[in-house]
Amino acid sequence: MYSEATAELKRILGEKIPQQQALIKKIKAAEGETSLGPATVDAAYGGMRGVTGLTYEPSLLDPVEGIRFRGLSIPECQQQLPSAADGKEPLPEAMWWLLLTGEVPTQAQVEMMMKEFHFRSQHPIMDQVTKTLDSLPTDMHPMLQFSTGILALGHVSKFAKGYSTGAATKANYWEYALDDALDLIARVPQVAAQIYRRTFHGGSSKVVARDPNLDLAANFTKQMGFESMEFADCMRLYLSIHTDHEGGNVSAHTTTLVGSALSDPYLSCSAGMNGLAGPLHGLANQEVLLFLRELQGQVEKRGGAKTDAELEKVLTECIWDLLNQKRVVPGYGHAVLRKTDPRYTCQREFCLRNFPEDELFKFVDTVYKIAPGILTEHGKTKNPWPNVDAHSGVLLQHYGMTESLYYTVLFGVSRCIGVLSALVWDRALGKPIERPKSITTEALAKKFNIA
Repeated sequence: MYSEATAELKRILGEKIPQQQALIKKIKAAEGETSLGPATVDAAYGGMRGVTGLTYEPSLLDPVEGIRFRGLSIPECQQQLPSAADGKEPLPEAMWWLLLTGEVPTQAQVEMMMKEFHFRSQHPIMDQVTKTLDSLPTDMHPMLQFSTGILALGHVSKFAKGYSTGAATKANYWEYALDDALDLIARVPQVAAQIYRRTFHGGSSKVVARDPNLDLAANFTKQMGFESMEFADCMRLYLSIHTDHEGGNVSAHTTTLVGSALSDPYLSCSAGMNGLAGPLHGLANQEVLLFLRELQGQVEKRGGAKTDAELEKVLTECIWDLLNQKRVVPGYGHAVLRKTDPRYTCQREFCLRNFPEDELFKFVDTVYKIAPGILTEHGKTKNPWPNVDAHSGVLLQHYGMTESLYYTVLFGVSRCIGVLSALVWDRALGKPIERPKSITTEALAKKFNIA
């Protein structure tokens, strides 16, 4: 028997969905033919950058303020969302509740959600998923294993079963999607932990049993083999801030796109994770870490630095050398943001609070002090400020998670929370299958009489 959380979520959504449907109806009646902006030739060839062509409920990215989760900034989420008794950072269960319902949950609601996830995590499908993972090579990329694990979980999709039997209809698709989303969020951390253990720690997918008294993040770190409660709080922060970044990024939009065909949440989420695995999306934090190690090597080759001032001087020379070689500074710049990413800022504050003397942190912080000025002077970067990827590896390295090849899986565990909350709303609002129009280069040349 499920805890009270499912009933509470369905009650809240049951009230909010008709209100949102009515609002959308008014907007379409009043402004249905109003343009949201130009779709230029440059945009058609440039990844549709800047083209507003879809709606997405859980979050909105402002180029100056950064991401807002249901209207709340990251500092506001840190202040308002419930945290663990032994921590300061928002609980992922609270972030899920906020993204799904648009409401800041009470402590009681978060505790209900913790019980819900624990109950749903205990299912026979986990044994089958373990067998599936154990059939894969241990040197297979962790994201390939992760996507495979999500697909294996989908064998018990309630949405797929409801659709095939006719029990699921347009009026209740969202309820089936919600059940699948809750199951997936409950089970995917263990799958991710199994991948970590089998890939980097002995080849076995065996992990310790989930503790019903711990939250999702604390259980996740424990199942990966870490005992530090400070790292558990770090993981709460990590999982909360990586959940969502509005709907146009690759992982979010891929999940939305596949879901629009009424593919079940497992198929949709796995597709989104395949997008996240791309070097230009979720692998960026791994590339930043490699870049930082390269920079450290360059500093050593130049004789090192004994003082902060010396380090700034040598790093300035190193970064200019890279730019003059027509290379970029990984972790700096963003397609939308035009200031320091608030996700970077909150991670920096965590480091300052918990390990201000960490060598890698001090190195990264020095880069932060000088890189924006260098990039501004260089003049080739629209946004010279750091994004989330410039800092996340520092936290993980400090607590002993040195396997950077795995970092995108952590990102994926978090991103599941955001994209699945959006998927539930897509089904609730009856969104149709996506089918934008495309055009060929030949047709464009003919249209503009260009030979």
